[in-house]
Amino acid sequence: MKTKANNESITLRSLSALAQIQRLRAFRALVTAGTSGLTPGAMAALLDIPGSALSFHLKELTHAGLISSEPQGRFLIYRANFQQMNAVMSYLTEHCCQGQTCEVKPLVRKKTERQC
Repeated sequence: MKTKANNESITLRSLSALAQIQRLRAFRALVTAGTSGLTPGAMAALLDIPGSALSFHLKELTHAGLISSEPQGRFLIYRANFQQMNAVMSYLTEHCCQGQTCEVKPLVRKKTERQC
């Protein structure tokens, strides 16, 4: 059973891992790839980042529990941990909108406002 402190710790670790542009981009690429995942080579090419730097960032994301890797033949396949991502999102929105479904309304400009 997860405690509030444990949920806070998991959320903080996850957000800290994502607070770097290359890790955020790598995580987004894995989310977009879905359950099929990506190899480090494919991610390096997609993100235009050297393999050694990508390896460091993947290690950080793995440590945070946001991604996992699985050997597949000679390759490693990295995948987003959607359960962890959903837990973080759930924690962040737990008391949002007073328990109701959150609805984001588009910002409507008044006619008197100037547009550049």
